[in-house]
Amino acid sequence: MSTSVIDDAALTAADRCDRCGAQAYVRVTMPGGSQLLFCAHHGKEHADKLRQVALKIHDETSRIS
Repeated sequence: MSTSVIDDAALTAADRCDRCGAQAYVRVTMPGGSQLLFCAHHGKEHADKLRQVALKIHDETSRIS
């Protein structure tokens, strides 16, 4: 059985930060396919390290007004 994932699917209010539980605005795809979700605060806090190790970073922080 295989599962397809739409990598660029928009994040919703149901997507929560893996660090604090706030609404996620950043999805990070790691080597191996696992994904991490971050709120804008934690996404920014860890951005430098994430850019070094992530395969893809989907950032929707521009949605915050």
